[in-house]
Amino acid sequence: MSKNKLQNIKALQQMLEGNHKFQTKKTTGFSDAKETSKRNERHEVGDIWEETDAHGNVYVIEQREGFRVRKTKNSDVFQEIRDELKAFPKCRKDTCTCLTPNHLDEKMRKFNGMCYDCTIEFEHEMRKAGTYEAYERERIKQNALAWLQTAEQDLTVLKQTYTEAAKFVTNADGETETYAARMTPEEFNERVEEQFNKFKTRFLSRINGENNEND
Repeated sequence: MSKNKLQNIKALQQMLEGNHKFQTKKTTGFSDAKETSKRNERHEVGDIWEETDAHGNVYVIEQREGFRVRKTKNSDVFQEIRDELKAFPKCRKDTCTCLTPNHLDEKMRKFNGMCYDCTIEFEHEMRKAGTYEAYERERIKQNALAWLQTAEQDLTVLKQTYTEAAKFVTNADGETETYAARMTPEEFNERVEEQFNKFKTRFLSRINGENNEND
């Protein structure tokens, strides 16, 4: 068999297997050439432009003195969101000096949107104006309501735990063991839920300043 015929058979086999050089050879299309040309363009310091990679990701490029800064197109938006989450929106911008927040600042931010120092200043001004006591009562009330909300969520989990059957894997072979519910939903309602609802009513009456003759 001639050498040429052998080469043809080999080429045919490679094509059937999908690894012939013409099948695996990387070609450069117009869009690739265009992007390559764009990347090689000369830019002046301060120039900003966009480039798209092979996966469709868009980047913003800025020419600096001797080098280029490359970042994803939406990175500024994400940074603004991160900055906003860390911000203290109710601090007075003209007097606030909180540049490196500590755990007290973070605690106050979650509570009232201010850093610790601005909270102290804010409360000091309320004391001078005679409005601090009302503010303190409202703060205690809001903390109490938050605690009650957590207690209600715990009650829901507790009801599920006591009134639903549970299944556990007991060994590596995948054997399971099922535990029956400890009480029915009706029993839980009678023993626990009704008592909690009575407590909730008294609790809300107290934090709202209402008199309850049954206390």
